[in-house]
This record gives sequence, structure tokens and C-alpha cells, in this order.
Amino acid sequence: MTPKSPGRPAAFAFVFVTVTLDMLAIGIIIPVLPKLVVAFAGGDAVQGARIYGLFGTVWALMQSLFSPLSGALSDRIGRRPVILMSNFGLGLDYVVMALAPSLGWLFLGRVISGITAASISTAYAYVADVTAPEARAGRFGMLGAAFGLGFVVGPALGGIAGGVDPRLPFWIAAALSLLNGMYGLFVLPESLPRERRSAFSWRRANPVGALQLLRGVPGLGPLAVVNFLGYLGHAALPAVGVLYMMYRYGFSELAVGLAMAGVGVASVVVQGAITAPAVKRFGERGTLVVGLACATLGLIIMGLAPTAPVFFLAIPVTALWGLVTPSSQGLMSRRVSPQQQGALQGANASVMGIANLIGPGLFTLTFAFAIGTARDLGLPGAPNLLAAALTALALAVALVATRHGGSPASAVTPAGGTP
Repeated sequence: MTPKSPGRPAAFAFVFVTVTLDMLAIGIIIPVLPKLVVAFAGGDAVQGARIYGLFGTVWALMQSLFSPLSGALSDRIGRRPVILMSNFGLGLDYVVMALAPSLGWLFLGRVISGITAASISTAYAYVADVTAPEARAGRFGMLGAAFGLGFVVGPALGGIAGGVDPRLPFWIAAALSLLNGMYGLFVLPESLPRERRSAFSWRRANPVGALQLLRGVPGLGPLAVVNFLGYLGHAALPAVGVLYMMYRYGFSELAVGLAMAGVGVASVVVQGAITAPAVKRFGERGTLVVGLACATLGLIIMGLAPTAPVFFLAIPVTALWGLVTPSSQGLMSRRVSPQQQGALQGANASVMGIANLIGPGLFTLTFAFAIGTARDLGLPGAPNLLAAALTALALAVALVATRHGGSPASAVTPAGGTP
């Protein structure tokens, strides 16, 4: 069957559905994977926690290593085959995890998952291919909403399915990914014409080479620093958010779940409904600045909030952090040629992977210090305050990096050029 034209709505719709289902599949296994790891560890919660932490680190490492490869490969052979390979690869991986007879097999599944999920960067490159530069930030925001939607619905569905059978969420995740791949075979058109493709280069298909792209194109380096600081600050929320809410406010599991659901819903609203109008009104630079300022303010409120109601007030403010990534991605995508969109998105994903490797350890150690050795200071919210300092620094870098406002065509690397 001949794929539809990239200009038709089915193209972006499929990519949106792909990202949603990928995040939904990841979210579905969140409630059951830790328990499965502990079970394989003989019921030892301490040992299980250590192993689960290793699982998360390895997953982030695979993302960091393989995202540049995925992006560079999509610049050479097109976006469609890379996205479809990811769909089918994730589906088969979840089958492996559903059937895993040992901890080693489960660990292998997480490694494969980190590799195949690295093609999320290709989805962003696809959107850049089929969207006018001035509309990209809004579309990137919609993809961000897909992330949020998956993480709102996924854990709830996974919790329900896990109550029936701990392996059932993996089978559901596998079915979603495989069905999405089959759907894509008939619907997803190629977005990158052959004449706009670039030769594959191992130099650009590795994290070091990807970072050289960010350094070599004018304006990309400072924006990459903004992204890194933002991703690093954001790592505080999943790393210590639950521990902090339970420790400081005595939240029950239900209260924690409601708080996380509130964060997810607010994120979906911001990225799906607010980003595009904000960019249209304030421009990508203004939207980036507002997002970072709100992130900083929200984190400060979270870190200092004396009571739970004050903490909850910070959620809608912090949710405006969701304006940051689409606007920075929009600014960055203007600065490279069509042949380099995949490499750019792979580099961005690699930056995120590096931040996610550093963040969990940084913020959990900070939290442990704040409630242990430095308990007399009365700052259990120190991890959030540290994250606020990082986003404030990102704001300062963004103001300097984008002070000239535009992203002129002259900044775009010539087609086929090597940065």
C-alpha cells in the first residue's frame, strides 16, 4: 500500500499516537516493575531497590548512547523505517520481559527497551520535517502532551492490570507497541525525501560526535546548555518527589497518586493547549523565558512550602515548565539544515540521557543529607531548591544566548555541510 503524503494530517497524527503509546507502554509497567525486581531478589526490598536503581541507570545510559545513532540513521535511510523498527522492537522487548524467567532476562529487557525507545528523537525529527519552522514549537508541545498523557493513564492502567497478574501490564504494553507498528505500516508516510538525506557517519552517530554538532553550529551550544540544566533540574521530581511528599507532609499513597496525576494533567494542558498560543503571542524566546521563570518559582515554592496546600499551589506554576522544551527545540531546529534534523534530535536526547544519569544520584544524596546530617537546618526541600538554582542558571544562559531574538536563515548549516 502506498503511504499517504506527509502533508496529510495522518502523518503527524500517527507520530503523536506513536509517542503516546510508547509513553503509555512505559507508564504501564511503572507500578509493577519494582515489585517484580524485588520478587526476583528474593523479597529483599533493600537489594531490590539497589537493582532497580541500576535498571534505571542502564536505561538512561542506553538512551544517551543510542539516540544519536537513531537520529543519524534516520537522516540516512529516512524517519519511517526507524520509527517502525522502534515500534516492533519495543513490542518484542515487552514480550521478553513478560516471559522473563530470571532477573538477568528482565535486565536484558530494560537494556533493549532503552535502545529501542531511543527513536523518540526520530519522532521529533519527523515533526520538524513536515512542519513549518514557525509552527514547530507548537507541534513539539503536542508531542510533550503525548508524553504527559502516557504517564497519566499508563500507571493507572498498569496498577489495575498488575492487580490481576504482575505480568499482564507487560503483555498490554507489547500489544500496544506491536499494533502501533502494524498501523504505521499502512498509514505512516516518509517525511524525508531522498534528495534531502545525508550520508551516514559514525562520527555523528555517537554521543561525542552528537555533542560536536551542538558545539559546531552557531547558537546550538548555549541552547544545549539550557536544555541540560533544565533536564538536570527536572530529575529532582521523579528522584525524590514521592519521598519528599511522604516525609514532609505525611502523604499517603493515595495523596501521592493524586499529586502525581495533577502534575501529569497540568503538563498535558500546558503542552497541548498553551504552548502554541504562547509561542504565537510571545515568540519562542519569550515562551522559553517564561517557562524557565515559572519552573524556578514553582520549585522554590515546593522546596519551602510549610504545608500541603501551599505545596499543591506550586503544581500549576511548575507545570508551565512544559513550555521550555518545545520552545528551545523550535529555536534549535531552525539552526540546522533538513539533513541534520535527525542528528540534532539525537543529540538533544543524548543530552537528556546524560542529565538523567547524573540527576537521580545528585538529588537523592542531597535529600539524604538534608534530612540527616543537615536536619537542623530545617530544609527537607533542599533538592527542589537545588533544582531551582539549576533552572535559574538555565534562565540566565537562555537570556544571553537568545538576546538577539531571531534564528536567522544564515544560521542554518548549508545542505550537506558538516558542522
